[in-house]
Amino acid sequence: MTSTTEPAVTEVGRARVRKEDERLITGRTRWTDNITLPGMVHVAVLRSPVAHARITGIDAGEAREMPGVLGVYTAEDLDPEGAVALPCAWPISPDMKHPRRPMLAQGTVNYAGEGVAVVVARSAAEAEDALAGIDVDYEDLPVVLDMEQALAPDAPLVHEDLGTNRNAVWTFDSAEAGSGGDVERAFTDSEVVLTRRFRQQRLVPGFMEPRSVVVDPTAPQLTMWSATQVPHIVKTMAAMTLGIPEHRIRVIAPDVGGGFGGKLAVIPEEMLALRLAQELGRPVKWTESRSETMVAAHHGRDQIQDLTISATRDGTLTGLKVELMADMGAYLSLVGPGVPILGAFMFNAIYKIPAYHFSCTNVFTNTTVTDAYRGAGRPEATFGIERMMDELAAELGMEPLELREKNWIRNDEFPYTTVSTLTYDSGDYEAATEQAKHLFDYDGLRREQRERRERGDPVQLGIGISTFTEMCGLAPSRVLGSLDYGAGGWEHAEIRMLPTGKVEVVTGVSPHGQGHETAWSQIVADQLGVGFDDVEILHGDTQSSPRGLDTYGSRSLAVGGIAVVKAAEKVVAKARTIAAHLMECSEDDLEFADGRFTVRGTDRSTRIQDLALAVFTAHDLPEGVEPSLDSEATFDPENFSFPHGTHLCAMEVDTETGRSTIRSYVCVDDVGAVVNPLIVEGQIHGGLAQGIAQALYEEAVFDEGGTLMSGTFADYLLPSAADLPSFTTDRTETPSTTNPLGVKGVGEAGTIASTPAVVNAIVDAVRHFGVDDVRMPCTPMRVFKAIHTGEQAAGGPGAEAGGGLGSIDAEHGGAQ
Repeated sequence: MTSTTEPAVTEVGRARVRKEDERLITGRTRWTDNITLPGMVHVAVLRSPVAHARITGIDAGEAREMPGVLGVYTAEDLDPEGAVALPCAWPISPDMKHPRRPMLAQGTVNYAGEGVAVVVARSAAEAEDALAGIDVDYEDLPVVLDMEQALAPDAPLVHEDLGTNRNAVWTFDSAEAGSGGDVERAFTDSEVVLTRRFRQQRLVPGFMEPRSVVVDPTAPQLTMWSATQVPHIVKTMAAMTLGIPEHRIRVIAPDVGGGFGGKLAVIPEEMLALRLAQELGRPVKWTESRSETMVAAHHGRDQIQDLTISATRDGTLTGLKVELMADMGAYLSLVGPGVPILGAFMFNAIYKIPAYHFSCTNVFTNTTVTDAYRGAGRPEATFGIERMMDELAAELGMEPLELREKNWIRNDEFPYTTVSTLTYDSGDYEAATEQAKHLFDYDGLRREQRERRERGDPVQLGIGISTFTEMCGLAPSRVLGSLDYGAGGWEHAEIRMLPTGKVEVVTGVSPHGQGHETAWSQIVADQLGVGFDDVEILHGDTQSSPRGLDTYGSRSLAVGGIAVVKAAEKVVAKARTIAAHLMECSEDDLEFADGRFTVRGTDRSTRIQDLALAVFTAHDLPEGVEPSLDSEATFDPENFSFPHGTHLCAMEVDTETGRSTIRSYVCVDDVGAVVNPLIVEGQIHGGLAQGIAQALYEEAVFDEGGTLMSGTFADYLLPSAADLPSFTTDRTETPSTTNPLGVKGVGEAGTIASTPAVVNAIVDAVRHFGVDDVRMPCTPMRVFKAIHTGEQAAGGPGAEAGGGLGSIDAEHGGAQ
């Protein structure tokens, strides 16, 4: 049977509207909270209002008598032996401290928002109302919120049994690794040595859909629906955590309304829902409120960066030293300890740096746990090095782009092994930068900047630069193994050829807004020569897709998409054997193009979709050939992929009010070969919004007692489209040499590059006032203070930083 839809000449490269968008935009889809099962009950979690205390008593008598309540459970009810501990999959050092993280607090609460008890009721409203009927007695303990204070000898301990708040220390040294020289010697021998401190504030992933879990224990398999990025990982970790045989668990991630790393952990509420469903023998649902998201979903970033860079007087880089402190919060999340380590390989960025030393100290505090947030360690590293390049340029009196160009890897030097041991396969920083300068009118804006300074204009103009690369396509399994990560980095795909010539593709990556259904359909349409609409993509269900490692780290296309290509190649190979038999020729005489096998030099041909029916009937197959074209493949990348780009931001800063306004923003990104330009454009736009938001708007702030002061969107400022400029975007294309599609990654690029571009622009606008940094978010108050005091607002001596919304002192966690 032939297809009713003729394939395009090529699908890859077409700006197709996403096939999944109609159901998402019109609401004709299934989110986890939409799921209603017969006999289902609802769960609400009572959360600690204090950051650190002993639990001396819990009285739930009133709650148990309230309407609709079926039960109230504490840790002692659900885990009396204290055997359940949520997993951490990344022990970054042999002596890493890993305190047990229970499903509900046992004996002690360690951050405000930690679950203390759960109510099960007939409705969500009844469960929520009953929380007020639970009386918990707390004996307050000292809190520690500041990383540096947490490491002091007399600091209060988050976990008394550990004897320290130091979680782990991880180091890399180029001299020891044999990839470069000794950094201390480089500093001694250099003409210019510059040190700066930068603060990466704490952020809350602002996903559209709050987290939600439904568990049905009534079938032979426990079935969990979860708004998660990682259904396969949740399945395996649930089995290991609760002792449920893995083959008895099925995890489904239906349509998921955004994640940005905020849904890649294994969360206490997933384990609670599983445990309660087992206990009750009936389906249970938990859906968090937006306020719960703010205090209980993991946070991102939260680093102190002490950087030292050295150079000769002509601007040649000679050394870089990075000393980080990273806040883990009160416990370790799934991959939280390793997030700063990903940045370790990116501080050297696109530059040829001969000596490099990196160290990171992970610290416990009485705050919400941290884990990956869009870019996961790479944005933090890019921010640090791109800010330092601007600071070094100012110290040397050089044009910032000139300094970068002097030190970046030239396009004729690829592949290039960096001082941090990674091998960049391809890139062209010159082309991307030249194109960005042209679109931006770089020289014209520099002239305008000089004119404004000369006439003392109260609104000054600044130009911010960010030239970046990132390691994505996480990740070669052997590399993850060398970093003691608890899993591999491979990905799996399966292609099923149906008798009618249609195609089902099963992918192990699980989308939450990226457009996999469209992009994978385009890839398969080209690989098999079938119509775009003849391809269906199945994902997010561990029953239909039993193997996979899910979606994060810009890995979907560069790893999952290549697994699809490899599976398609196997389909074609199987079909070739059958085509040769049916056309009575040698396989070597067959050519395959546009979905058709043709005997070389003749007009004899057959379509691969016709062969699907021939295989189904199995009336005339070669001896010993099974009646199936279905194929599967597992792809383990040989290297990361390395997209790059140049982002330029023009910022107008009102020196009388501190208000900063983006006048224009240009970015030219190189993400390798492009499958769908429309999807790429959407990813870039979304990433820019998040990166700019960190620079200007967002910050999670605790008061001196550990209460989250920015616990609603009235206090935690997320920008809307009205708060952001129109972006000018473009691309260059240097295909990756390590995968057959030549693709790299785009999911994190905009976020990684935009934050330093914006902050560099603000500092550039007011540097002549003696300003060399403004701590993020660069609110009008912080910019105004920096201008009018000349003090360094990024944690330096005498700094006094205004709060994220002008009302809270975020630097030391205290209310003004």
